[in-house]
Amino acid sequence: MRGGKKVFIEPHRHEGIFLAKGKEDCLVTRNIVVGESVYGEKRISVEDDNGEKIEYRVWNPFRSKLAAGIVNVLYLGAASGTTVSHVSDIVGPDGVVYAVEFSHRSGRDLLNVAKHRTNIVPIIEDARHPHKYRMLVGMVDCIFADVAQPDQSRIVGVNADYYLKNGGHTVISIKASCIDSVAAPEVVFAKEVTIVKYPLFQGS
Repeated sequence: MRGGKKVFIEPHRHEGIFLAKGKEDCLVTRNIVVGESVYGEKRISVEDDNGEKIEYRVWNPFRSKLAAGIVNVLYLGAASGTTVSHVSDIVGPDGVVYAVEFSHRSGRDLLNVAKHRTNIVPIIEDARHPHKYRMLVGMVDCIFADVAQPDQSRIVGVNADYYLKNGGHTVISIKASCIDSVAAPEVVFAKEVTIVKYPLFQGS
């Protein structure tokens, strides 16, 4: 993003996320792999108070579903690594993103992203069976699920039993049509909320 109005960077209320204010305001994350884009996103270089140039990557909130400052994340349904790459920026070099993807095709793209981002642990495995990757995953602060399966809430539950810290959080991206293509979306959402309220994360 070059030329035009000067860009100012302000911290967002969520740690690790920033607001770039210029001709157009946008969310950005600080790029931990300077000079590289992951999926063709715009990059912004801004000088800090010491004259050092810092590079940020523009984060399209309509393309990504997760926006929270956390340290260790288990990402179920990582796909090709688009959102995972921004989570990688957010948690920084001291954090870890355990990215689980079942599709080998998407997994190849995810592996390529992880080659340049050492805080991403790519796992090509079925999230229904968290015991299969127990040797790779540590305890996490947050589980994010975007697996588009009818039993997604149960999948999150069994992974939480294995890996979610006490006091940790879960974020579930619910695609109503993937759970029940006949029922009204609001009915599906209400049912999923009910499922999550039960002791799903205690030995389901």
